[in-house]
Amino acid sequence: MRIIITGKGMDVSEYLKETVNKKVSKLNRYFWKDTEAHVTMSVEKERQIVEVTIPFDGVVLRGEEATTDMYASIDRVVDKIEKQIHKHRTALRKRLHESAFDQDAYEQYELEEEALPKVVRTKRFVVKPMDVNEAQMQMELLGHQFFVFRNAMTNEVNVIYKRKDGDIGLIEPDYA
Repeated sequence: MRIIITGKGMDVSEYLKETVNKKVSKLNRYFWKDTEAHVTMSVEKERQIVEVTIPFDGVVLRGEEATTDMYASIDRVVDKIEKQIHKHRTALRKRLHESAFDQDAYEQYELEEEALPKVVRTKRFVVKPMDVNEAQMQMELLGHQFFVFRNAMTNEVNVIYKRKDGDIGLIEPDYA
């Protein structure tokens, strides 16, 4: 696995790079050698943020952790990615036809499969056309973390959501 390390608004020291390489290399056993892991590190006030993104075969594994210690953030985000791999490995194997993951790694590293949460409730609602500002207002009025709506400009179903940093994100479909 190739590990690409970048600092957003900060210089990444050699020792920090070595630490990231050592910790993220722990994930080598799950991927082929040509897989890339993108690690972005940043500092916002007292928050030490580490984001790891591993794109492969149309699937993206992503984890982000923010603590007051950069090294703790690194440890926690690597653990988070590893848990994602184990939790979703059956679905990922089926989707990727067992071509992205190194199968021998799973035979050596067997963990109890975590049961995926079950769908216990289904909601149906009319998706009326509205602009992004109106959708944001509706989300706030409902007190939800996200809101699904039909974008009046594009006539596509979109999702707005509250981000951890307090801003709003917009998800627009891209039919590839």
